[in-house]
Amino acid sequence: MNEAPFWEAPIESLDRAQWEALCDGCGKCCLNKVEDEDTGRIYPTNVACKLLDLQTCQCADYRGRRAIVPECLRLTAAKIDDYVWLPSTCAYVLRAAGKPLPEWHYLVSGSRQTIHDAGMSVKGRAISELHAGPLENHIVEQPL
Repeated sequence: MNEAPFWEAPIESLDRAQWEALCDGCGKCCLNKVEDEDTGRIYPTNVACKLLDLQTCQCADYRGRRAIVPECLRLTAAKIDDYVWLPSTCAYVLRAAGKPLPEWHYLVSGSRQTIHDAGMSVKGRAISELHAGPLENHIVEQPL
């Protein structure tokens, strides 16, 4: 009898390596957000953290990122519901809701390229914060 793949298990049961492997590599969580100080609404932008490799949508210094970008968050299963700005397509969000991973997720497809081919990553749509200018000029969606 075959055992179910780890990504089908409840997220609370995953070890750290499995949790990290669950990330689909979309890069959407690495996009800067603008918060309206009066309303608290969060507006997404197309401006990526300076550490995001815009071709692979992977962090250029994942292990050292918090030393370089102190506001970078470490996502955890215990706090997943607090991250209201994560996209509905995020593997962490999907699995926390008991939903399956999509076909384009590399754990399902076997290739990290399928997320880009499906248009589900920020590849080709994001710019680096090193070149963006004011974030307010880069709001791309309705408030979260």
